[in-house]
Amino acid sequence: MESSVIALERILSYNFNNKSLLEEALTHPSYSASASYERLEFVGDSAIGLAVTNYFFLASPHLHQGHLSLLRAANVSTEKLARVAVTHGLYNYVRRDSPAMDDKVKEFVDSVALEGSSVPYGGMMKAPKVLADIVESVAGAVYVDVNFDLQKLWVIIRGLLEPIYTLEELQVEPQPVTVLFQVCQRNGKQVDIKHWKNGSNSIASVHVDGKFVASGSSMQKEIARLNAAREALIKLSDSMDTRIKTFVTIDGIDESFEIEGAKQKLHDVCSKRKWQKPNYSVEKDLGPSHERIFVCSVKIATCYGTFYIVGDEKSRVKDAENSAASLMIRALQERKHL
Repeated sequence: MESSVIALERILSYNFNNKSLLEEALTHPSYSASASYERLEFVGDSAIGLAVTNYFFLASPHLHQGHLSLLRAANVSTEKLARVAVTHGLYNYVRRDSPAMDDKVKEFVDSVALEGSSVPYGGMMKAPKVLADIVESVAGAVYVDVNFDLQKLWVIIRGLLEPIYTLEELQVEPQPVTVLFQVCQRNGKQVDIKHWKNGSNSIASVHVDGKFVASGSSMQKEIARLNAAREALIKLSDSMDTRIKTFVTIDGIDESFEIEGAKQKLHDVCSKRKWQKPNYSVEKDLGPSHERIFVCSVKIATCYGTFYIVGDEKSRVKDAENSAASLMIRALQERKHL
């Protein structure tokens, strides 16, 4: 435990005044020889939520309440915090006695390794809650150690919580289930998502005005629901406007373009700058023919060096390539190369 405390202090760049707090934060309830992190996880849950809320409230005074709620939810969700734990290997420092939990966490860590980019709403596998609990308990320990000073807490844990999702990032890839309901409401349609089990698999099916549209499957109900919503939006695009738009600035010109046009936009950028054409590759091709999942990457050679990025999971290669292209454009913008 002493080495775990030292490792966590190094990760946080913070030395605890009361190191027993961190020992408690790194003790799972299955380890009966010492007090568990449950109390610290309880206070850390609230503290992180308030710290994130304060950050966006102060940093973005133009955002309304709905946007602030969206940003807080995305940045403190179980999926987000679990990936924070994976990024920093926090589970390795936890005292526990649960082989079954170890197996579940390992499976999730392996799944995250295949994602290729940040996942605000859920990837191939639902995140084990224990991973988010660890982040919250560590934050709770910090919060108590700094005498409940929220500003000090944020200074210490902000780096741990990176990446902090921005509104622009969430608008590029909105929550699929939310988008599905918004699109159907806009078009006067009624949505119903039904769930059932097929052995160990959870199946979700989307019905619009009583008619079956699409289905998705996963070991976890929530991920099956996300997959079904993503597929339904693709299917519904043939009969209604389901386009999701993002906002970019290229060469100082503000221009809106649809995500499905990102591949052409990236090609035009490369051509204009006399860079080599973007090179797309299929990184992942999984599932049966009726539930195919693709992940594509794009690589471009520029005067600033070669850039490579992996897009999100999609049910069509074209959409997967456009996802990678969108992320590439954003990455180039953030590095001031556009």
